[in-house]
Amino acid sequence: MANPMVELFAQQQQSPWLDFIRRNMIEDGGLARYVADDGIRGVTANPTIFEKAIEAGDDYDVQIAELVRTGVPPRDLFEQLAITDIRHACDILRPVFDQARSDGFVSIEVSPEKAFETQPTVDEAKRWWKAIDRPNLMVKIPATDAGIPAIEECIAAGVNINITLLFAVEYYERVMEAYLRGLERRAEAREDIAGLNSVASFFVSRVDTSADKRIEAKLAAASDAQQRAKLEGLRGTVAVANAKVAYRRFREVFAGERFRKLQSAGARIQRPLWASTGTKNPAYSDVKYIEELIGPDTVNTMPPQTIDAFRDHGVVRRTIDADYDGALQVLADLEAEGISLTEITDELQRDGVEAFSKSFDQITATTAAKAEKIRQASAA
Repeated sequence: MANPMVELFAQQQQSPWLDFIRRNMIEDGGLARYVADDGIRGVTANPTIFEKAIEAGDDYDVQIAELVRTGVPPRDLFEQLAITDIRHACDILRPVFDQARSDGFVSIEVSPEKAFETQPTVDEAKRWWKAIDRPNLMVKIPATDAGIPAIEECIAAGVNINITLLFAVEYYERVMEAYLRGLERRAEAREDIAGLNSVASFFVSRVDTSADKRIEAKLAAASDAQQRAKLEGLRGTVAVANAKVAYRRFREVFAGERFRKLQSAGARIQRPLWASTGTKNPAYSDVKYIEELIGPDTVNTMPPQTIDAFRDHGVVRRTIDADYDGALQVLADLEAEGISLTEITDELQRDGVEAFSKSFDQITATTAAKAEKIRQASAA
């Protein structure tokens, strides 16, 4: 039987990416097997994944010991570990990149110390780009008010950007505009735009988690049978509806005359990337946010357990633009019940920014603790 993971791209031109990275998977051939067997066409990394690998295993102990011996301060250890992993992952994905130029990317985030001011974010992204020195790197920048102008600056400077922490269609409009302006500035400066790539990471399952909490609160207070039925029908539907509206806007913007002029000079579309696609509610299908978001010119980045599930029982068919009117009705019904999608997405972005900062603090502490443990062991 055909592997549904492979069929995502072969049948529907959707690129599956892996939302996971750690040293032993790179060294033991695990990442290469994902590419060869499951058609994985990119990798996204985040500090939380790194932190768990550093804390729980010994993957990084040899390099940490060497870095400690050479006097690298504890707060800089994670960066050196990440650079090594990202470079090696980029090298493994390089054949995919060389073949397609629109896939084969590995992403790394700017640090939160820099991410909430525009110019420091730009400087940090450029520093990562130079330090890792791979054409198939993408630097993640959050879609905050400070991050969006940084996206434009980085695209104008020729840096591949993965926009993260994107929840609202309104912010997505601004992200697409920043990408177009960056391309236009670069073209006006007679710089190459054909080699640039960007994805806009639209977070999915977290929207349902937040919306469902509000729906459950409304249900607890509702006595009217008709209202209860409508509320019950909204559970688990908001995130996909929100993504479908985003996809429609993507199609409209990148089919427009403004982008066609850039495209004639070699510019590539900025694809939507569906992120946070692991199912958090056990009442829902474990492949819900894969099966309901399949369509061309998109990326879906999945954790390993979701890849396993989709490989086992996923169904590949185009769904992202099916029943668009139904998606609009879901969002209208949500508002009619007094639940604000804007409040949901604003809260999710605030929470995401806070978690983003905490994850970097945690990995710095974890790496420093591991370094001290290794130092004491070597001194004994």
